[in-house]
Amino acid sequence: MNNSLLLLAVLAVFVTPTALVWLLGRRAGVPRWMLLVFLLAGWLTVFAGWALSQRAQPFLFPDTSPCFGTRTTPVSQYFPPDSFCRHADGELRTVNGPDAKLAFWAAATTTVVMAGTAVVRRRRRV
Repeated sequence: MNNSLLLLAVLAVFVTPTALVWLLGRRAGVPRWMLLVFLLAGWLTVFAGWALSQRAQPFLFPDTSPCFGTRTTPVSQYFPPDSFCRHADGELRTVNGPDAKLAFWAAATTTVVMAGTAVVRRRRRV
C-alpha cells in the first residue's frame, strides 16, 4: 500500500508535469535539446530552491540543523529561497553560502532564458 501511494505521488508530482511540458513543447515545435535543457534547469531550480529554503529546519535530522544547540529559531524564506537562524537579539543570520544561491539563480535564469528563446523562435517562424 505504501509503495503504491509513493508511486502515485511521484507520478503526480514529477512525471505528469514533465510529460505535459514535453508534449506541449513538441507540439509547439520547440527543439528537443531546448526542451531537455528547460526541464533539467527547471527541476534543478525547484530542488535547489527547496533545499535552500528548508536547510535550517530540523524536520528530518534535528541534530544536523544549523540552528540546533544555539538557542535560535529556524526561519525560512521561500523566494528568494534562503534559511536563517533567528538569534536571541532578533538578528537573522543566513545558513546558506553564496555558492548554493548562485546555483539556484543560474538554474532559474537558464529556465527563463530557454522559455523566452522558445517563444521568440516560435513567433519568428509563424
